[in-house]
Amino acid sequence: MTRYVSSCFITLFVLFLWRVEDIADACKCSPPHPQKAFCDAEIVIRAKVVGKKTVSNAIKYNIQQIKMFKCPDQVIHAVFTAPSPAACGVTLDLNKEYLFTGKLETGRMYITLCGYNLPWEDLSAAQKKSLTRRYQSGCDCKIIHCTSLPCPISTTDACLWMDWGTNNGRNLACIKSNGSCAWQ
Repeated sequence: MTRYVSSCFITLFVLFLWRVEDIADACKCSPPHPQKAFCDAEIVIRAKVVGKKTVSNAIKYNIQQIKMFKCPDQVIHAVFTAPSPAACGVTLDLNKEYLFTGKLETGRMYITLCGYNLPWEDLSAAQKKSLTRRYQSGCDCKIIHCTSLPCPISTTDACLWMDWGTNNGRNLACIKSNGSCAWQ
């Protein structure tokens, strides 16, 4: 009987450790292509971070909005994020300009690690230019992220994105032309 109880205890302990690992690694996502992030976002803005405050279960970054690329006509004064990277929270530097892609919930903008929230200075000239029209015009195209070869693509409304050894993320947009999508 003691051996049976020990066996059950060990099994339960292993299952518990396995579940704790799943909880600890709760935020898992691949960095998105900037066009996919733009198209999936409800709101895309350029802003400067001017303050930081912890509020109930979130971090509130006060911002000074510089330019609105995508959103209903609304001025955003703060972005909210989870309190830790494990919960997909974003850590931002004060007095730095960023491109933010996020969601609107009850009038508040929320950002996560799974979005595209880079310092403005890290964006290429092509990415900055694409924010005004190109990304929007390509939102009817799908971007398929290829992480290992082979990467089959069987549709004309998609572009294959391999982020190793290519500049598709920094310089190109997936745009529909003559009925099919292609990198341009």
